[in-house]
Amino acid sequence: MAAKKIVFIGAGSQVFTRNLVRDILTFPALRDARLALVDIDRDNLELAKRAVEKIIELGKYPARVSAHTERAEALEGADGVVCTIAYGGPEAIKADIGIPTSYNLSINIGDTRGPSGIFRYLRTWPVMLDILRDIEKYCPKATFLNYTNPMAMLCRSMQTVSSVRVTGLCHSVQGTAEMLAGWLGADLADIDYVCAGINHQAFYLSYLWKGEDAYPALKKLMEKPEIYNEEQVRNEMFLHLDYYVTESSGHNSEYNQWFRKRPDLLEKYCTHGTGWNPGHDLWKRLNEQKDSARDDHRREEFNKWISGDIDLKRGHEFASYIFNAIFGDKTVFEFNGNVRNFGLIDNLPEGCCVEVPVYADKAGLHPVHVGSLPAQLAVLVNTSARCEELAVEGCLEGDPRKIFHACLYDPLTSAVCSMAEIKEMVGKMFKAEARWLPQFKKFN
Repeated sequence: MAAKKIVFIGAGSQVFTRNLVRDILTFPALRDARLALVDIDRDNLELAKRAVEKIIELGKYPARVSAHTERAEALEGADGVVCTIAYGGPEAIKADIGIPTSYNLSINIGDTRGPSGIFRYLRTWPVMLDILRDIEKYCPKATFLNYTNPMAMLCRSMQTVSSVRVTGLCHSVQGTAEMLAGWLGADLADIDYVCAGINHQAFYLSYLWKGEDAYPALKKLMEKPEIYNEEQVRNEMFLHLDYYVTESSGHNSEYNQWFRKRPDLLEKYCTHGTGWNPGHDLWKRLNEQKDSARDDHRREEFNKWISGDIDLKRGHEFASYIFNAIFGDKTVFEFNGNVRNFGLIDNLPEGCCVEVPVYADKAGLHPVHVGSLPAQLAVLVNTSARCEELAVEGCLEGDPRKIFHACLYDPLTSAVCSMAEIKEMVGKMFKAEARWLPQFKKFN
């Protein structure tokens, strides 16, 4: 059997690339894979190639690695493609975060939804569309796995304009399942769950420990300060909504109107030990850290990794298991993926992007019908999903008015700003990011 070819677009995202390569090569059917690394940053690309070469050497794998700054030459004949790009750099992120911050919107990460996430999507989409067209041309049968945020809007757009086999993957589903198991003192092998919703706002509709509902035990654990304070936002949501959400407190504090609209709430829920919550430290780093400092840190981290003890044990990232199921040894694999909602979640918008259980096998990807979300979850998730739908329509049509309306109904934005303020803010963001938005001919 011919060696399989897997392409990494945005391979300069070094930690992710080397972890995924490590995982892929542990599967017997993929140990001789041809690994093509693509990045426009030659320095990062060189470090990524050295890391992959080290993994191949330590594992004594018959795999081969190549590095490319041109995407087309890497994609020719690929079986699988992974995307981890970021577009626009610190200058664009400063506009994403800085302009909303000037309107008293407290932005923690800003890569998924709300004005910051929407504009990140708008500028990433033209690049993602170019990647998609190249896949259609050079490897139309490839499986394309996207890790780039904002996940839902990008996947919704790709699955609208192309027939390429594509889904989006997030760390949070398996990561949170493992976190909850740890709190319970349970072996993850004894945990079964059904998780559904939209990216970063999916909920465990059931979470079973040895076949029994684990939610009563988890609610009891909320009484322990050391547990509650580890994820204050998510734990507060769990206590009031009755189901646990997948993504971190830092992220989820941005997706609703409850935690970041007043200084006292920020202090109470979003400042002290609440998971990944860089808050304004991110804004400070963007303004103070020079490109050279970032590069020095990246190289220092690489040197530390390559000179240390490198663990070749397979991790829990979904991508390698999916590739193995489709074109490796074809073992069926279940995961949570991002796909369009055609008969999957009954009380979310038809055609929106949802995150649901999916089976991967030699025939491809097969999403599972979940049914309806509990009513109290559907209200919250519908709001986010419908804002994303407006943003996608506005992006694909080049209609800035729909982008304004998508921001207008964002829960946190509408809790803090007036309609006129939101319109003004969106106008400023269009002007600040105009160079990255070729799909829009006018902004007013």
